[in-house]
Amino acid sequence: MVAVPEVLNQSAAASPVRDAARIDVRHVSHRFALRGAALPVLQDVSFTVEPGEFVALLGPSGCGKSTLLRLVAGLDAPTQGSVHANGAAITGPDPSRVVVFQDPTLYPWRTVRGNVAIGPQAQRRRFARRDAAQEDHARQRIDAALELVGLSEFAEAFPHQLSGGMAQRVALARALVNDPALLVLDEPFGKLDSLTRIRMQGELARLWQDARFSVLLVTHDVEEALLLANRVIVFSERPARVVAEVRNDAPYPRHRDDPKLVALRREVLAQLGLDT
Repeated sequence: MVAVPEVLNQSAAASPVRDAARIDVRHVSHRFALRGAALPVLQDVSFTVEPGEFVALLGPSGCGKSTLLRLVAGLDAPTQGSVHANGAAITGPDPSRVVVFQDPTLYPWRTVRGNVAIGPQAQRRRFARRDAAQEDHARQRIDAALELVGLSEFAEAFPHQLSGGMAQRVALARALVNDPALLVLDEPFGKLDSLTRIRMQGELARLWQDARFSVLLVTHDVEEALLLANRVIVFSERPARVVAEVRNDAPYPRHRDDPKLVALRREVLAQLGLDT
């Protein structure tokens, strides 16, 4: 079991630990303007992520799942309906909701430590906190995040010196250093080779079990959704609408050949029309 370093669990004036977020998506529809016409992407979508819950959004490629994540992250506003975090309407990005994309998007001129430090540095500039105690606390948090994802020995490496899996660990550390109330994951392992992907799935499950922030994961991999999530929300083709919610109370760590997961996989595939 990966233990969360104490510095990432303790309250501090510079970076208070946030409670896990509750997310409410209510009757959300969304469309894009394309060549003068409206392209529907989401259709009357409603669901809730309870505090500390791991929810996977599963559906065909291009159905609108990533668009929904952007609405939850506050990067876009829905055409209709509302999205709330802990009862407050989401009107823009917030440090409590951290997004990890499929591409880790690391700054190539920064070291691993420098990439993870972006959040704490931005926070210090925002609040004009530059005293020695705050600087020391920020260093401790960065060190703790690197330890958490197993990259302490690579702190001074540059992105071009990392494997794909290591680069994605840096992206996770960059998210975790900010004490997210909600971790938003947009197919974070989609570009990794199969062995690295399996390893990263296990690491993510352990991190979440220890830290217990809320997680919203977009994937089109049925097995990944069932290995990680407490609940899987299944979407239709575009415009995406919710066709099923599948609860998964299998204990962690989960195994691909668990008969319960095999049965749930058949259930989900049936909901996707793939039960042939």
